[in-house]
Amino acid sequence: MTDVLVQQLPHGLDLPLPTRASAGAAGFDLRAAVATPVTLLPGQRALIPTGLALAIPEGWEGQVRPRSGLALKHGITMINAPGTIDADYRGELMIPLVNLGQEPFVVQRGERIAQIIFARFEVPALRVVDALPVDTDRGAGGFGSTGR
Repeated sequence: MTDVLVQQLPHGLDLPLPTRASAGAAGFDLRAAVATPVTLLPGQRALIPTGLALAIPEGWEGQVRPRSGLALKHGITMINAPGTIDADYRGELMIPLVNLGQEPFVVQRGERIAQIIFARFEVPALRVVDALPVDTDRGAGGFGSTGR
């Protein structure tokens, strides 16, 4: 098992550590470490602190993603979903939320606002070639070229 080191920052000491909501959940829920409630009006963005810093091992990344319930019920999502937390980042995890809903949404202290999934990755070597070696049925088609 791989360890991810977690530092609770002073403004997040009273909040629970990230947890998985069920045994089969891939993501660990991240909570809002706001000092006072933050109201997001429709169309408004805010950077929400989590009160956490991580040391992710080399060869791993943290993928920060929206919570589906907030997205469906309130239109709350992340501007840059998924966000990547690199192994060499040691600052506080901050969640860039946006309200795409039609009503104001209040982010409360301790509320689960996002989730983080840890994934291994390989760093490939990039090699310049004059032409790609394999044609595919799709070719260069993108942005809906395969249909609905």
